[in-house]
Amino acid sequence: MKKTLFFLWLAAMVVLHQDFWLWKDKTLVFGFMPIGLAYHAGYSILAAISMAVLVTFAWPKELDQPHTNDRGDRT
Repeated sequence: MKKTLFFLWLAAMVVLHQDFWLWKDKTLVFGFMPIGLAYHAGYSILAAISMAVLVTFAWPKELDQPHTNDRGDRT
């Protein structure tokens, strides 16, 4: 179930990245920043949080184990 939610979240992030609804909007945020730029600034923060959550909860545990070769040496 957790993997399904992560994949759905990533799919939503891909869809949200295509902000075609703001292409022609000339609204300024805080009086100087175009709304498309403000949207992408917020999207970047959301993407960073999403990556932190994915690394924390979906990182394969076996990648954290030290690798040993056939002789038993750590590499």
